[in-house]
Amino acid sequence: MTRILFACVGNSCRSQMAEAFCRALGRDVECESAGSKPAAAVASNAVAVMKEIGIDISGARTKGFRDVTGHGFDYMVAMGCSVTCPFVPGSKEIRWEIPDPYGKGIDEYRRVRDSIQSHVRGLLESLGMLGPAHRDNHQPLA
Repeated sequence: MTRILFACVGNSCRSQMAEAFCRALGRDVECESAGSKPAAAVASNAVAVMKEIGIDISGARTKGFRDVTGHGFDYMVAMGCSVTCPFVPGSKEIRWEIPDPYGKGIDEYRRVRDSIQSHVRGLLESLGMLGPAHRDNHQPLA
């Protein structure tokens, strides 16, 4: 099983959405997310824009790097904004420069959500882990 860690600063927006997309779109992959300075809660706008496309992250909780289950991640994806990520032995680091929507309006959250979906879909496709139901469908989940 391939393991992917999505990392950002607060683990309240971008990395949470990436983890959720990875779970929704992937197969034979284990996905987690964490932040270098975890926020108190997942941003309500992140929950709202994911719900718009049928993905419920309302039960998600923010986590720090020490909180993720175990080690042995194959990939560590830094979401951007000069996030300070831990050294993850054996993992390949991937950097995406996705703007942080925290504190911005719902339209910015939608733009970021759609960008993350595209990035996650591309990553899973390149790894051969895009679920069969999603291989030929490059449209949003909604």
